[in-house]
Amino acid sequence: MVINMNETQLRTIEQVEQFLSASAAIEFSTAGNDSERYEHISRVLKRFDYPGRSKRERGVLRRYLEHTSGYSRAQITRLVARWQGNRLAAVPLVKRYRAPARPFARKYTAADIALLVEMDKAHEGVCGPAIVHLLRRAYREYGDARYERLATLPASHLYNLRKSAGYQAQRIHFTQTRSVCNAIGVRKAPAPDGRAGFVRIDTVHQGDRDGVKGVYHITCVDAVSQWQVEACVQAISEAFLLPVLALILAQFPFVVRGFHSDNGSEFINRQVAALLEKLRIEQTKSRSRHSNDNALAESKNASVVRKHMGYAHIPQHFAQPINAFYQETFNPWLNLHRPCMFATDVVSPKGKIVKRYKHEDVKTPLECLAQLCEKDLVQLNPGVTLQALQTQARSQPDLAATQAMQRAKGDLFDSFDKPKRRA
Repeated sequence: MVINMNETQLRTIEQVEQFLSASAAIEFSTAGNDSERYEHISRVLKRFDYPGRSKRERGVLRRYLEHTSGYSRAQITRLVARWQGNRLAAVPLVKRYRAPARPFARKYTAADIALLVEMDKAHEGVCGPAIVHLLRRAYREYGDARYERLATLPASHLYNLRKSAGYQAQRIHFTQTRSVCNAIGVRKAPAPDGRAGFVRIDTVHQGDRDGVKGVYHITCVDAVSQWQVEACVQAISEAFLLPVLALILAQFPFVVRGFHSDNGSEFINRQVAALLEKLRIEQTKSRSRHSNDNALAESKNASVVRKHMGYAHIPQHFAQPINAFYQETFNPWLNLHRPCMFATDVVSPKGKIVKRYKHEDVKTPLECLAQLCEKDLVQLNPGVTLQALQTQARSQPDLAATQAMQRAKGDLFDSFDKPKRRA
């Protein structure tokens, strides 16, 4: 149904405003040609004496024309400006553009598009220059006349053809979901500058059994002194992770200033960020294509966790006794009695800085911490003294401490098998 409206009865701005408020929900059809709409715009502007109106009244008229003509606000503004410029010369408002008398010839036909689709599918959509090279070889090297036009196809225009409707109708390409960029943490490597207190953290999963997850070990190690704290949680969630994370930070004898992890959601989340912000600890995360950013914690996973805890599945309900073993026996043994390799930076004859591991650089984390205290490169926590830590280390020899740790570890693993033996 077509309704013809005689809008010439609108003579005042008040009537136009009433019309706009009454017909706000009505959409006018734009099926008419541009000549009719241009004539309508000229007639309204002349009838209301548009140049003599105030700024507010001109805005009302432009909204009226936008509503009745179907043109956008920017197009109405351009047409009104043209009408004002042509008004004195009595030039009517007409359409200035038209279709070319002779349309541009189409160089690449539908058959060429089909050949391009076939080539892209076979090579799984490699880069444009490679496809262009293959199209040229198909015609010049192998004499396939079908590729005569495509042999002259430039790489820049190849991407235009890939965007065309004919190409996309024949080939649909799906891409994987991209990871979300998370603004939590600073993407950079920690810069301790020889100071203790910049820790690196990572998690290790203790195997699956019949689709059931095992416990998770958390490795947290200082980047300079290699002071290491191990912990265990039932699952990587806020309910289990946050209390254990606070316990880990409390076991370091010095003030923790930096906290570095990979991009996993177990540490890159708002709850962990709030905890670190409360403790005034800088949170950083690994960079793309920089595998060494968290290499220290990952190497400790292999040399400590896997070596002592193995790879076999450990049920989640054993997380609490494992955590008690770590806190009471394993962590003190790691830091007071287990030697670590410390690297020395050496300049090679080619001017490159390389790391060398010398015999004199082998020491326990406590011995390294003592050297840092002499250089004033560490700030101990209140109530913690270097003398107390050294007294604790001298209370038993390294061999006796290691044997005690092994006995405690054996008792822990025996507790894993007790339910089976009873059954």
